[in-house]
Amino acid sequence: MNAEVPGFTSTHLTLAGTERTVYLRGQGPAVIVMTEVPGITPAVAAFATRVADAGFRVYLPQLFGTPMRPVSPAALARTFAHVCVSREFRLLAADASSPIVDWLRALARHAHGECGGPGVGAVGMCITGNFGLAMMLNAPVIAAVLSQPSLPVPLTARMRAGLHASPAELAAAHEQIDRRGARILAMRFDNDPLCPGARFERLRHEFAAAVETIEIPGRFANPQGPRPPHSVLTNHLIDEHGQPTRAALDRTLAFLREQLLPA
Repeated sequence: MNAEVPGFTSTHLTLAGTERTVYLRGQGPAVIVMTEVPGITPAVAAFATRVADAGFRVYLPQLFGTPMRPVSPAALARTFAHVCVSREFRLLAADASSPIVDWLRALARHAHGECGGPGVGAVGMCITGNFGLAMMLNAPVIAAVLSQPSLPVPLTARMRAGLHASPAELAAAHEQIDRRGARILAMRFDNDPLCPGARFERLRHEFAAAVETIEIPGRFANPQGPRPPHSVLTNHLIDEHGQPTRAALDRTLAFLREQLLPA
């Protein structure tokens, strides 16, 4: 279902054979903001607004859910059930990305064509959290933000360390790093069961100095958000200077500027 997102204009884009609604705001290099479950909530829209206001053209695609519906147990359950049966997501794949990533790569190419600049930023959260990594294959993504990357669902040791990316996608990420200066920023709460520490150990082993990781003690999560702590940049953000989640938000914006805005 489509709806208005305040402060954004909307367009319909047909890419890779599929039409989706994309919400747009701002001017500058392109940054694709990919929503978490249950969709483009007010908190996700607020984060996307911060990115746009920092000097970027934000592309906020509607991937699931109803825009601007607040987070609730019912909305979370309904959207997760939809994602579970969708052929566009592979929740248990440790060494392969979800099919929807093909559409997101096409969006990155489209956005770069419209905005120019050195490349595109991609911010994923929760079930889209690893998508920016896989999007470096056949797309100009040079700034990938992985916020609480939750796929594959961490049911086994192999899944807990999985990056939800194929060997070809990992090789493409290394090539983007070596040839175009791409970088990765990843963040999580240290007690988040959906995004285990083994996944970040794997990221550091795989990408070494090209990845920057932020792991925040769960006690610094916004207590008004759902439990357990999960959404660093949205539901569990405490938007006050001196708070670790606010520092993670500020670092995200600085990372995008470093990668995408000319010196």
